[in-house]
Amino acid sequence: MSDKMISTSALAKEMGIPAKILFQRLMDEGCICRAGEAWELTDKGIELGGTRKNHPQHGAYIAWTESIRDFLSNKGSLEKMVTAVTLSKHFSISKFRINPILSELGLVQKNLKGWTVTKLGESLGGKQFEYEQTGIPYVGWDERILTNQRLLETISAVQGIASPYEDVAEEPMESQQPGLSGFRERFEAKHRAADGHYVRSRAEMLIDNWLYMSEIAHAYERRLPVEEEVYCDFYLPVGKVYIEFWGLVNNERYAERKKEKLNIYAKYGFNLIELDDRDIENLDDLLPKKLLKFGIQAY
Repeated sequence: MSDKMISTSALAKEMGIPAKILFQRLMDEGCICRAGEAWELTDKGIELGGTRKNHPQHGAYIAWTESIRDFLSNKGSLEKMVTAVTLSKHFSISKFRINPILSELGLVQKNLKGWTVTKLGESLGGKQFEYEQTGIPYVGWDERILTNQRLLETISAVQGIASPYEDVAEEPMESQQPGLSGFRERFEAKHRAADGHYVRSRAEMLIDNWLYMSEIAHAYERRLPVEEEVYCDFYLPVGKVYIEFWGLVNNERYAERKKEKLNIYAKYGFNLIELDDRDIENLDDLLPKKLLKFGIQAY
């Protein structure tokens, strides 16, 4: 048994993956746990052939029998874990830009020391890790992220090239719903806001103007970064906040559309501010308070 033992770091090297990912995976599987700055074996780890050894120079470490290979292979391939560095190389874009792009899509969020996965990110295969020596969090992905349509579109936009989906984009949800076909044709974007955006109603123009004059960066009719074909009214990159203005309050089909959109916002845990006609004339009072809930200072 002893002549077939292999350290966790050596095993990671043989598998061609970073040691920190293997340590994290073993912890996720309940084989090891953190004890201060060190790793300790759990009962499950011992059952799988793990043992503590001592190196004359490097001190205590965990070693494994061959059975750990079978256990890990049955749990899926670690070699295919995709990190921000992997994405950087795959898309030929600076590694310092990858996480901000993922953040803009709502897949990760920045904290004081690193990046953490969001509810939406988890649904796309994101998994939380931390660097072994520093404890700084980061996110790993399965290979699905490499073909994610919203990520590909955003990468293309950042690189200034045409989106691979540009010519085959589907009609947004508003046009697909019964009774709402031609929504954009019936409500043409002909109201010009102060920042040059063309919006579809006086109310949206007032909201756009308020955001612009408050020096809050915003996008109009941005597609949500989800599989469903849904567009918001406004999106604020700072705070990852979506704003929806609900008009046509007495329209039954519009009410159905509203309900479906709200379900999608709730499903992915997006930050949402809702406004209606009663709020439009009181934006100076209402919006600063609503924005402050998401950490956005309006003035």
